[in-house]
Amino acid sequence: MFLHLGADIVVPLRDVIAITDFKSGKSGINKEFLNKMQDEKKMIDISEKNCKSFIITNKTVYLSAISSLTLKKRANSFSMSNSLISI
Repeated sequence: MFLHLGADIVVPLRDVIAITDFKSGKSGINKEFLNKMQDEKKMIDISEKNCKSFIITNKTVYLSAISSLTLKKRANSFSMSNSLISI
């Protein structure tokens, strides 16, 4: 399954480690982490300067204009439907 992050970007759901609200990225260890990812050029901003969430995958961090709550709902709906298919 894939997760649509906005701006025509999709990632495999199995690669998603965390979906976090961007406001929490402005303080503490999250800020340090985001700065490090930016310095290492492992961050992709697809938010068009309207960042609401950041998505950590096993290779990249994406900044998205879609809220973390919406992305989590999308991810959970795929997980739920996949579980039903397996039964």
